[in-house]
Amino acid sequence: MQRRPFQVTSKHFFTSRPSITSIIRARVMRCLIKAPFAALLVYIEHRYYGESIPFGLTMEQVVKNATVLGYFNSAQALEDYAEVIIYLKQKLNAHFSPVIVIGGSYGGMLASWFRLKYPHVALGALASSAPILYFDDITPQDGYYSVVTKDFRDTSESCYQSIRKSWGEIDKVASEPEGLLTLGKIFKTCTSLNNSTRLKDYLDSIYATAAQYGRPPIYAATTICNAIDGASNTTTDILGSIHAGVAAFRGEKDCYDVNEFNQPTETNLGWRWQTCSEIVMPIGYGVNSTMYPLIPFNLSSFTNSCEETYGVSPRQHWITSYYGGHDIKSVLHRFGSNIIFSNGLKDPYSIAGVLEDISDSIVAIYTENGSHCMDILLAKEGDPDWLVSQRKQEVDTIHRWLETYYAELSHINHREYQ
Repeated sequence: MQRRPFQVTSKHFFTSRPSITSIIRARVMRCLIKAPFAALLVYIEHRYYGESIPFGLTMEQVVKNATVLGYFNSAQALEDYAEVIIYLKQKLNAHFSPVIVIGGSYGGMLASWFRLKYPHVALGALASSAPILYFDDITPQDGYYSVVTKDFRDTSESCYQSIRKSWGEIDKVASEPEGLLTLGKIFKTCTSLNNSTRLKDYLDSIYATAAQYGRPPIYAATTICNAIDGASNTTTDILGSIHAGVAAFRGEKDCYDVNEFNQPTETNLGWRWQTCSEIVMPIGYGVNSTMYPLIPFNLSSFTNSCEETYGVSPRQHWITSYYGGHDIKSVLHRFGSNIIFSNGLKDPYSIAGVLEDISDSIVAIYTENGSHCMDILLAKEGDPDWLVSQRKQEVDTIHRWLETYYAELSHINHREYQ
């Protein structure tokens, strides 16, 4: 008799890591649950996020306590997952039930790393939009923003040119008397600007978010570019056109909060600690490859910021030392198995994902028009055929893993009873 498989999910995003209850309400990954796995679905919340902050502390208290922070890392989280899974299998008398781990973004990295570190616990992993190669300069530093740029340039050359020119125009206006006040009026900022950097960071976040989370049928980059190009047809004011793009993306408002993407939420505080302590992604801007001014990743400046905030230096080589990443094709071909790396190439993080099959069971399933974690979002009527096909390939691959597992288990049992 076949045992019911487990599907274990750790789903965390770089820009937002919601609590487990909101995940369950919002996204139950119907595309996989409806597949005929007859599986028990288990959601495990990452320590220090959502409701899983230990010692009865708040995140604000955690980040000020070096002793407590020492337990806040990906390796500890993976061990939590292993302990929970093993406990559940014992509790449910499900020793031979196979486990498939599923995650998106950072959760996708965790899923792939879990399969590599705990092959005795998980039979396989679906790692959606997992940029496991954005460490130690395996991926070019400007890779992320080169994809953002491509998304916008493919949408509209004139829009791309307007954005590219806007950075210098912002600096020019900011240098004039009352220039920051002028910028505040153009962009209808809710608070006065102390410098132009915050405004540029805000625009950067809008373009990156639009590219990373764009969804068909009308992608966010298209919405922004249509507004920029439309305004450009009626005015020669580049910054006015750029603001029209902001308004189209964020909606018409009395004012716009340029600190919107930098609010000190509990999840943002936790993620900042992780990026300082271990998840060190050297993401920068290249002047020739992106629509942004040249701003390379500065490890010295980043280190100073982490030391001032947390009293720790970034471990820039830790991820590749502990989980691997260099020469990944040859390494995983020798010892890895049963991992799906899924991506959508409109997602800027796809540049650091695994995009080629490594073996028969470590496969890359990607779509040209997909975006961040799109394949594991709630399936709905009207999903494009290419997305439906991607999900089917994933389900079919997991089916093959399970069939192989049950066949081998049956063979072992048969020999034992001979």
